Amino acid sequence: MIEINNLTKNYGNKEALKGVDLSVAAGELFAYLGPNGAGKSTTIRILTGLTVKSGGTARLGGHDIERDPLAAKRQFGVVHQYITLDQELTAFENLDIHGQLFGIGKSERRRRIGESLDYIGMTERAGHLVKALSGGLKRRLTITRALLHRPSILFLDEPTVGLDAAIRRKIWALIKKIQQAGTTIFLTTHHIEEAQFLAERVALLDEGRIVAQQSPVQLMNQVGNWAIDEFNGHGMQTHYFESRKKADSFHAVGPFTLRRVNLEDAFLKLTGRKVAGPAPVAKGGHGHH
Repeated sequence: MIEINNLTKNYGNKEALKGVDLSVAAGELFAYLGPNGAGKSTTIRILTGLTVKSGGTARLGGHDIERDPLAAKRQFGVVHQYITLDQELTAFENLDIHGQLFGIGKSERRRRIGESLDYIGMTERAGHLVKALSGGLKRRLTITRALLHRPSILFLDEPTVGLDAAIRRKIWALIKKIQQAGTTIFLTTHHIEEAQFLAERVALLDEGRIVAQQSPVQLMNQVGNWAIDEFNGHGMQTHYFESRKKADSFHAVGPFTLRRVNLEDAFLKLTGRKVAGPAPVAKGGHGHH
C-alpha cells in the first residue's frame, strides 16, 4: 500500500533523509519512530505532497506521488499533530466542508457525517462549536474527518500529543478500530508505548536512515527481557537480562528499578540514543500541556 525506495531529501547541504526504503502492506499498522530531527515528519510531508523529495520513488496504493499526484492523494487521509479544525465552526460543519472539498454529494455527505459522528460517539455534539470541545474530542473529530472520503491509507503524525494517558488510550482504541475496518495506518509518535501497543511493525529512524525494521517483540528480543536501571553517582546505567532470575541475581551498587524491556531499550541499543525528544509545545504557548 505504501512503497518507498531510496527516498532522499536535502535542505541545502543538510541531508534530512538518506535513502529510506520501506513498504507497508494493505491493512497494516506501521509505526515510524525516531528522535526529533530524525526525518519522520519530512517523510510524511513528502508522502502527502507537502514537500518535494530530492531523490528516490514513493508510491501510495500503486500510484507514484510525482507522476500521478492526484490519484496518490486520493489514497490517503492525514492527521497532523496540531489541531487543524476550524474552531469557530461546529463539529458537523467541519466534516461537511471536508466532504465538499472531496466532491462528495450532499446526501452522501450527510449520511457519512452521521455515520462518522456515531462511530466516534459524538452524535450529541454535532452542533457544538469546536472551540468548546475537549482536546480528546477534537482529536477524535480530526481523525474521523481524515476518514470521511474513505481513504485506504491514514497518516497519523503524533496523534496523541498533549493528551493525558486515559484519553490517549481512548484514541488508541479508535485507531485499532479503524485498522480492523481495513485501513492501512502509518503512525509517527514520540510515545514509545503507543508504538509498542498499536503497531505490528516498527521502523526505527535515526539521522535520516532506517536502522531497524521489525515487529516490536522482535526488536525487544534483541535486547533481552528484563532491565535494571541503576542510579550511580554519574547518572543512570541500564543493564539487560534474558531472565528474571538473572536480573534478580544482579548486585546493584546504587538505587535501582527493575522493569520489563521496552521498545525504547531496543532503539537505545541500536543507536545509542533515546527516541523521546522534547514533546512539541502547542502553538502559541509554552510549558506543560
